[in-house]
Amino acid sequence: MQVSETIAIIGLTPLGSVDAVRGGLLSAVELPFNPLRLILLIGWVYLCMYLVQRAHFSPLVPKKYKTVANVVTLLTGPFLLLTLFIIDTIRKSRQTQEGFLEVLKRQVRHAVLAVRSIHLRSDEEDMALRLLDSSGRSIDEIYGHSDMKRVDARILGLTEATIGDALDRRASDILIDPKDQSTYTVRLRIDGTLRAVQELDADTSRAMINSIKVVAEMDIAERRRPQDGAFMARRGDVTASFRVASAGALQGEKLSIRVLNKDAGSFTLADMDLPEKQVALLQSQIAKPAGMILVSGPTGSGKTTTMYAMLNEIDRFTRNVITVEDPIEAVLPEASQIEVNPKAEITFAKTLRSVLRQDPDVICVGEIRDEETAEIALRAAQTGHLVTATIHCESNATAIIRLLDLGVSPLLLSAGLNLLVSQRLMRRLCERCKAPAHLSDSQINGFRKKGIDRERIFEAVGCKHCGHTGYAGRIAILDVMVVDTALRNEIAKSGSLVERMRTQENQKGLAELRKAGLRKVVAGVTSLEEIKRVVG
Repeated sequence: MQVSETIAIIGLTPLGSVDAVRGGLLSAVELPFNPLRLILLIGWVYLCMYLVQRAHFSPLVPKKYKTVANVVTLLTGPFLLLTLFIIDTIRKSRQTQEGFLEVLKRQVRHAVLAVRSIHLRSDEEDMALRLLDSSGRSIDEIYGHSDMKRVDARILGLTEATIGDALDRRASDILIDPKDQSTYTVRLRIDGTLRAVQELDADTSRAMINSIKVVAEMDIAERRRPQDGAFMARRGDVTASFRVASAGALQGEKLSIRVLNKDAGSFTLADMDLPEKQVALLQSQIAKPAGMILVSGPTGSGKTTTMYAMLNEIDRFTRNVITVEDPIEAVLPEASQIEVNPKAEITFAKTLRSVLRQDPDVICVGEIRDEETAEIALRAAQTGHLVTATIHCESNATAIIRLLDLGVSPLLLSAGLNLLVSQRLMRRLCERCKAPAHLSDSQINGFRKKGIDRERIFEAVGCKHCGHTGYAGRIAILDVMVVDTALRNEIAKSGSLVERMRTQENQKGLAELRKAGLRKVVAGVTSLEEIKRVVG
């Protein structure tokens, strides 16, 4: 039955005026549920609740009237705070003998700054650096909330600030060394060179070292015996990893922190800015099904990053890639990465034996340190596996000498080795402050004979953007040596090979690095002084 008929039947109104009654009833029913009014009501409630919190902490409200002010603010919203604000402005105007409008402007400006500082503090808290152990626990979780008094908040703040400053400056290492009995020096290695950033008293430095050792899961009571550890630092959504080594020194305990390069996992050969000839040669060797590619260079020359760049050229969906590292510096998608742990008896040699039973196509060895690791890696290169590895030495020639010195069979070495890569890192000139180089007459004549424009050669100057060093960032230079048939035969015989490698080939390798560096100088990327510093 229709609504109009029902109303007419019960006799409440004549049927002719039913439509008017129905319109009035419907409008009366719909009015309280107007969406705009409902939104305004909810907004007013939330505004009042927020202003109650502001009134509770406002200096305008005396402490004994806080409760009353909270209740009134909850009912009246911003009107009470506005009234108090005007009263406070009038009172300050009378005290300072200034005009009401001038005081009001100053009050509004201070209020705006206070609101901005609240947002800045919240942003800073979100972006604050937090030190974590390898399992992701912070210091308060390690000690327990009730025992946090054992950790000085000032020391923890100084430690976090030091780590954060190192990350901001792109440092690769942080060194905390005792200078004497009462002073420690904090130094950062930036772009391969050390810079002293601050000096601290011995007590503060020892406390800072202990806080780092806590998150690195090291024994803080042991100050003489060498220890190793690792920890992480999180800032917002970004996480950085660190490797720590401590040792007893003459004036106290020394701490060395290596910042691991997490970007290496996405690094490619194209990012290295190498000559096309070298890139093509590396890609052709990586495409081979078997053999060893050995990357050599001194500590901090970017060997691991170059090895990751080569692994990123491999299709890891169709080839089984397994890495054995100490430690794992970056995550390689679709690759199996195994970390060496000597304390758990997980060594390079034992892990490599296990890896060979896991059907690998490509094996990456983080570092060859002993005869057993070298022998297993070279045998794997002979039996149908592509092996990439690094070794600490000066050049390609000394890499061969070092492997022979470790006791590797010359026949095994000649059969397994495919490619040798020697590497250095040179600092890039700061684009903001580099200037045309001041060359000597002999240098000008030498460049003229080679057809090189002297105007394209720059030198470091220094500005605030590069820390007044004149350099910002680094670039790699490579000496690539293919192990051809003639060299294989010479290695297998190994008669006068060592002496020739030590003299002729070593000098030839360094000359190749100088040529690669000179090409970067002519391109305006680095300076002549940097070549001399890196290669000699």
